[in-house]
Amino acid sequence: MKIVLTGSSGRVGRSIYNAIANHHEIVGVDRTPFSTTSLLADINDSSLLRAALQGADAVIHTAALHAPHVGVIADAEFHRVNVEATRNLARLAGEAGVGRLVFTSTTALYGQAVEAGNCAWLDEDSQPRPRTIYHRTKLDAEQALADFASPAFEVRVLRMARSFPEPADQMAIYRLHRGVDIRDVADAHLLALDNRGDPFQVFVVSAATPFLMEDRSALASDAPSVIRLRAPDVAAAFEKRGWRLPKTIDRVYFSGKARRLLGFTPKYGFAEVLAQLDSGSMETLPCRPSSDTL
Repeated sequence: MKIVLTGSSGRVGRSIYNAIANHHEIVGVDRTPFSTTSLLADINDSSLLRAALQGADAVIHTAALHAPHVGVIADAEFHRVNVEATRNLARLAGEAGVGRLVFTSTTALYGQAVEAGNCAWLDEDSQPRPRTIYHRTKLDAEQALADFASPAFEVRVLRMARSFPEPADQMAIYRLHRGVDIRDVADAHLLALDNRGDPFQVFVVSAATPFLMEDRSALASDAPSVIRLRAPDVAAAFEKRGWRLPKTIDRVYFSGKARRLLGFTPKYGFAEVLAQLDSGSMETLPCRPSSDTL
């Protein structure tokens, strides 16, 4: 397949490039130079995008403004980049005869669905409650793509959990309920290129959780007890390293649908975070005092 990959110089784009380069021809599009990018262009440059899309079979659209840009870049620019550019890309792709678009979205758009004192169990059926302009524009982009989806132009939306470098003790706990390795995110994009079914599909992409729905009350009030029960190896590793388990956990992102319909099998859980820390990997940050709520 020939695949146009937007945002190919970014962290997510680079990881996806590595996952699919041995399987498909890739045209990387980004306004920032990098070895994974073959076409330097702003995501709103229709003429260059139109040329890149000729003969393409699929688009993977990762280019966007993100959470760190909130309050730094104007809301209007968020809308231009995250919504209007997505709508324009879908239009151009459809005109070029591209059969599928895979869109990188975020679990952050659940936002205010997480409430203090509770543990939310969040999947594709949960109602998004966006908090910031970043969340709102990602959700608006999803809705724009739903309008374009058809049997001739299939759309797959991947709502990815947290995958950026953070303090290792925090990341290790996140891998139990709200985090995911960037390589697993990339694998999910590869799988989303050719699954069958409805023209428009949404998937939560997160690491496998050991927790069950019936654990929610206990996770909100006494997370250490649940972790010792469901993930004793995590509790043992934290005790060995002198780290503190979080007192409460406020959400679980559940990717069962991605496992069922995409064949998504996350490979890198909490143990990988510890291995990366011990090896000096830049994928983790040094530990800091643990928060009581994760």
